Amino acid sequence: MSTKPKLSFLAVLGPGLLLAATGVGGGDLATATFVGGVLGTAVLWAVALGAFMKFVVTEGLARWQLATGETLIEGAVHRLGPVVVWIFLPYFFLWSFFVGSAQMSANGVSLHALVPVFYDANTGKIVFGALSSLIGLAIVWRGGYRGFDVAMKVCIGVMFVTIAVTAVALWPGAGVVLRGLLVPTIPRSDPEAIIWTVSLIGGIGGTLTVLSYGYWLREEGRTRPEDLRACRIDLAASYFMVALFGILMVIVGQTVKLEGEGTAMLVVLSERLGQELGPAGKWLFLVGTYGTVFSSLLGVWQATPYLFAECWRLGVRRDPNPVDTRSPTYRAFLVVLAVLPMIGLFASFRDVQQLYTFIGAYIFPTLALVLLVFNSRTAWVGQRFKNRPWTVLVLASVLVFFSWLAIENIET
Repeated sequence: MSTKPKLSFLAVLGPGLLLAATGVGGGDLATATFVGGVLGTAVLWAVALGAFMKFVVTEGLARWQLATGETLIEGAVHRLGPVVVWIFLPYFFLWSFFVGSAQMSANGVSLHALVPVFYDANTGKIVFGALSSLIGLAIVWRGGYRGFDVAMKVCIGVMFVTIAVTAVALWPGAGVVLRGLLVPTIPRSDPEAIIWTVSLIGGIGGTLTVLSYGYWLREEGRTRPEDLRACRIDLAASYFMVALFGILMVIVGQTVKLEGEGTAMLVVLSERLGQELGPAGKWLFLVGTYGTVFSSLLGVWQATPYLFAECWRLGVRRDPNPVDTRSPTYRAFLVVLAVLPMIGLFASFRDVQQLYTFIGAYIFPTLALVLLVFNSRTAWVGQRFKNRPWTVLVLASVLVFFSWLAIENIET
């Protein structure tokens, strides 16, 4: 008879939901909507495939941490030396600035559409983007991890209900959706169909923020090897939600076809939904869009300072104590993140989003490579947590696919 304790599904959900809400931002939803308008539901399988690939990478991060008691950054520094920190930090600073600007811009555009009190849309983007950033700063600063957790779950509820209701109202039929999920095809109606499909695979689910999962595990007290099963359930639910959001937005996009870029396209989409579903459909979608982009901002504001504080203690202070959300280093970087990228609000949303996407493209091939090496060493993780052949295959595929995607970003 098995002696394993039974796990309550709701009890294990937590860090994974935070990861899902952080990883699905305005740019992700805009990409899914646009591709849906171009290629329709035939590429729903691409959303599921992208979510699965990112699940495997994040599961590898959790497996490493539960096996060794170290985050991936700690493991890299302890085995390769502090030089890892000094290689990582310049990239991290660039990524932080552009992701911060992209988050503020997305929130500004979305909130201006919801509360159009400014005559000029650019002014609304700047004012509301800065305001959203400061509200996020206050929630993370005063609430710590628990306050952040509560705020995120409220946003998750809003975004899920509103986007789901919108998609159901435009539902094309179960047969069409199942065929798009289970029969991988790429329509030949568009000469760039392959490019759009690849963008859909790589564009859903976040980038550097996946590293925050390890810190959220510690906040939840999941530090034992026995917690791996709970983490896998949590992450499976997380990436199921990521895939579901992407699928729903593809469905919305194929029903209400339109052109445009970025979060601004979602605002145009709300006008079309007003024509299709009436004023209630328009405002419901706008509320859901803002819940989506604000939860992503809130997640980045809470997660990113963890990474800086970790690098600071390992590379500068050589402090053995784990990072804390109330430490001066964490809070100092939180303020910098919430304020300095406001400069980007005066730039084009498209330009900021492109730079953020370009810089973020290099995260997953790097993570896949590190996990292929680190989690394949029995001496480091033990036989139980070592990569299995199928895991090696998927991680190698992630390495090849996202490396190719990064190279394409350079060329374009």
